[in-house]
Amino acid sequence: MTGDYPTALRLPLITTAETRDAVGYLRLPATLDLTPRGQAAGQLAADLARRIPAE
Repeated sequence: MTGDYPTALRLPLITTAETRDAVGYLRLPATLDLTPRGQAAGQLAADLARRIPAE
């Protein structure tokens, strides 16, 4: 096997709570912006919300 592993520190994955906060923040433009950008934010929020594990 050839190649090097990165030596830079990696950021941890976000937590479930942080993901829920992000989904909430994405829903705000979806409700305030009626353009395709707002719709895209709403779609992204819905996609992420479906991927959050149930606790």
